[in-house]
Amino acid sequence: MEILLGLLVLLLATRVMGEGAMRLSLPASVGEISVGILLSILLYLVGTTYPGLGRLAFSEELELIAQAGIFFLVLQAGIDMKPRDIGRQSKGSLFVALGGALVPFIAGFALGFWVLPGSHLKVAQCFFIGVALSITAIPATVKILEEQGLLGSALGQTVVAAAIFDDVIGLFLLAVLTSLISDGDTVGADKILLLIGQVGVFFAVTVPLGVHVYPRVAARLKVLQLAAAEFTTLMLVALAYGLFAHLLGLHWIMGAFMAGLFFEPERVGVRAYNEMRIVVVGITGGFLGPIFFATIGLHIDFSVLVAAPILVLGLIAIAFSGKLLGAGLPALSMGFGRREALAIGTGMSARGAVELVVISIAIDTGLFAQNGQTFISGLIITAVVTTMMVPLLLQWILPKKPAV
Repeated sequence: MEILLGLLVLLLATRVMGEGAMRLSLPASVGEISVGILLSILLYLVGTTYPGLGRLAFSEELELIAQAGIFFLVLQAGIDMKPRDIGRQSKGSLFVALGGALVPFIAGFALGFWVLPGSHLKVAQCFFIGVALSITAIPATVKILEEQGLLGSALGQTVVAAAIFDDVIGLFLLAVLTSLISDGDTVGADKILLLIGQVGVFFAVTVPLGVHVYPRVAARLKVLQLAAAEFTTLMLVALAYGLFAHLLGLHWIMGAFMAGLFFEPERVGVRAYNEMRIVVVGITGGFLGPIFFATIGLHIDFSVLVAAPILVLGLIAIAFSGKLLGAGLPALSMGFGRREALAIGTGMSARGAVELVVISIAIDTGLFAQNGQTFISGLIITAVVTTMMVPLLLQWILPKKPAV
């Protein structure tokens, strides 16, 4: 009963705060994370015996819901990405994405190597910090570009396609990380070669299935009388892909992402795609996503702002400068003007759901169980700060395109 009461209060609070954030032109996730932050402060003041919420806060039930939230967030990310559209801007945007991922990754790895104490997991911890800083959030940037009338421009298409590539690169690096974390094993050439083989096998199996099997399955589903047959099929494919990734030693979210990626209108039909996207968005945005973001907020320890303010500022600085240099300079070389290149670098600086998923995985695997909790809190704060600042900065950098 207490768990149900806690979920009721938590869901209501996240939806209210999410709506408040959107009214301030911020992503709903910012408001939802703030609920977790406020809850952690409340429990610190009144104790974990607070009715409903105290029992729920760090319970196994909440953890299971958060894991389901990760699954659907990544599945939705795959569904929202359109490989055909990405291909139209692939040459330039891939160049921008590689620079935008590589520079903050190296800077984050170096910062972790300099600050973190020595341990058998130090390389993996540094790798994780680099991965978390290399990822880009798409929704906030898309919203501002659309409001400025620039979403369909070369600048807008480059930013969106590069951000998508960035997330794909980040998920691949996450697969590398989870494969390398094995009871404190060190990273060797044999393990790296094995990982390359595992990733190769994963794509060699999932891509042909996604290209050739989805259309045939969709065609057969039209003759079935089962309710929500398309949704069941999507779930079966996502779970099967996730299990396959896990058996190969990769993280299961790779499977959910790939299942969503190939669920395209061209493969499954426009009606099935639109209906299933509405269902997935409803489950994710209406229930599982808000709960997941609230659990992320629970893990913020604001004492880091007092104990290590330079570290937090360093993470935020890398989050912005890494993208400005890594993505902005390639944009300049592609022929964009200075203001446009600055907008591309700034637009790539926002973090969001995918970074928070990566942080959640690091927490779940115990990567920072012995040391480095300061980094976890710092990275969550960085994700929130960049998500809040990027829309404001883009509105200042980009002149609004006049209506025709």
